[in-house]
Amino acid sequence: MYFDSLSAALYMDGHGVFVWSAYLISMSVLAFLLIAPRVRERRLLNELEGRNRRLAGQPETHKPVIPE
Repeated sequence: MYFDSLSAALYMDGHGVFVWSAYLISMSVLAFLLIAPRVRERRLLNELEGRNRRLAGQPETHKPVIPE
């Protein structure tokens, strides 16, 4: 291993702040890119489910036309 101790690996001759912050920012962006679409999908599915429930309770002649 290149470093003698954990504190030397974290410090990296004074460059540790920049290196570890770059890793933290990169991991945060990757996590956001993985989580955000799932949250949007869940929100959309809940909205569509609620819309379908509302439309199911209406009489057949009064159903609005929803463009696809």
